[in-house]
Amino acid sequence: MGHLELFAQRTFAEETERITGGAAGWQDPPEIRLEKIQGDGFLIVRRPHLLEHLAAPWPVARVHDEVMLELKLAGNHLDRGAVERALLRRQARQVQRVEDQDPSWLGEEPLWLVAPHLPEWLDELRRPIRLGPGCYLVDPQGHRFLWIAANELPLLDELVPFLMARSGQALDEFGRWVAPRRSLEWVLGMLEYLPMSLPTREELLRRFPPVDDPEILARRQHILEVLLEAGPQTQRQHILDVLLEASPQTQQHLIVEGRLAATRASLRRVLARRQLTPSKDDDARIEACTDLATLERWLDRAVTALSVSDALG
Repeated sequence: MGHLELFAQRTFAEETERITGGAAGWQDPPEIRLEKIQGDGFLIVRRPHLLEHLAAPWPVARVHDEVMLELKLAGNHLDRGAVERALLRRQARQVQRVEDQDPSWLGEEPLWLVAPHLPEWLDELRRPIRLGPGCYLVDPQGHRFLWIAANELPLLDELVPFLMARSGQALDEFGRWVAPRRSLEWVLGMLEYLPMSLPTREELLRRFPPVDDPEILARRQHILEVLLEAGPQTQRQHILDVLLEASPQTQQHLIVEGRLAATRASLRRVLARRQLTPSKDDDARIEACTDLATLERWLDRAVTALSVSDALG
């Protein structure tokens, strides 16, 4: 799986809970039996009534407890084979749920395919029903699914996870719109992974103002180090010119702070993937810790801990 797909999945994981007010959340998919067939992820619906007033496609999920999600991002194939494989993965999950004998489930796994646009072949072959901007109900011989054309969706905060599947000018438009609404770290991740045009990337990079806050500088330093390792020489020099603002006297301090910030982020990511949610006090404790050895010990413990308190013990 590529970096763009991982970034898109991480954004769904981080944004769904906030956007829906807890009505729905993200869950990493279990490995589906039948030769290890596995989708991209699930939307777990907890409070369906809270989805009613959100923009489409969210209200469609109200009648389900789980929605299987397939991400077809910019550059992915949108041919019939890709759709049939997605339907196969949905069918495998459906078989799995039947075998698990979940009494609350009535027998049809919903599938949402998120892509930049609706392919012409699918429009001609299946004549999908338009439910709203960018949302199409497709019903191929009883195997119904929802196609979400991100390029057609409106620019709304609650749709940010879906909007990342945009392409071309629509993706550039999304990048310029979303940049002021998200953190520096998230925007830099977007610039690294989403295939926006070079002029748009440069425009967004120049928006970041100079700062004197050591903690912010440390985070920028860490992000810079990661990007410098991953990018080509021309990209490295450009990022360096835009972001590297620390004086020589503060370099060592920034390196230490960057490592602290990176370890905190890794700890939170491990806890999230293990579905261990820190309380406000726990999160404040993680943020306040300035001892790298302690943070690394917590990170090691989080891999096997049964609770947040065990991890931070």
